[in-house]
Amino acid sequence: MVLSQRPAGVRFEWGAAGAAMLAESCAVLVIVDVLLFTTAVSVAVERGMRVHPFPWEGPESAAYADRVGAVLAAGRRAVTTGHPWSLSPRALRYAPVVSDLVLPSPNGSAICAAAASTGAEVVAAGLRNAPAVARWLLACGYGDRLRPIGVVAAGERWPDGTLRPAVEDLLGAAVVLDGLSRAPGGLSVEAAIALSVLDGVSDVAAAIRGSASGRELVVGGFEADLDLAVQVGVSDVVPALRAGVFGPAT
Repeated sequence: MVLSQRPAGVRFEWGAAGAAMLAESCAVLVIVDVLLFTTAVSVAVERGMRVHPFPWEGPESAAYADRVGAVLAAGRRAVTTGHPWSLSPRALRYAPVVSDLVLPSPNGSAICAAAASTGAEVVAAGLRNAPAVARWLLACGYGDRLRPIGVVAAGERWPDGTLRPAVEDLLGAAVVLDGLSRAPGGLSVEAAIALSVLDGVSDVAAAIRGSASGRELVVGGFEADLDLAVQVGVSDVVPALRAGVFGPAT
């Protein structure tokens, strides 16, 4: 009961375990994986694609894509001119539009799929659509004590598989929480403290570029993905996960 942050209308946690905790008592979960899953989802859904999250790459994801009649996104380094779909937001921005896309990811995708299995509403947020997600949640009547919102920063993974809290996801979650700061049920202490990080960051994009995750993308040759992911409030799309598929919320 205590760990669920009751009775606040807006709550905050980290990673898969945090999402599982909040899913027990929240009406909707907002998953934030700025680099790169939820950014890729927003780009794809904005272009009219339905996105199927899948927890990992490999034969299982290929079999799943065949079963649902979808295109399977390749690894970012496995993209070809004949198969340009991947977890890269930049690739998805310019690839031909397909009706259905399976997007494997060990962090954001796995958390979204697990959260949806609990029956909670699941929404994908990044910096690009964080203000729009917050507006939609409040317009739908979420955020009071009867229909609380759980905001989950996905984080990254250390080599041993444990959670690595990530600057970009904390800042992405903070931007969502900023839009929810006047929710009728109020913010939990955890959510309020996560929101407070914005007070010490004058330039969110610059902070993410200078973070370990941001520099990792640059060194890996994916600076164009970083450029897309750090844009704040440029998209009005709200991807909602319904029956295992992300599409535009209504």
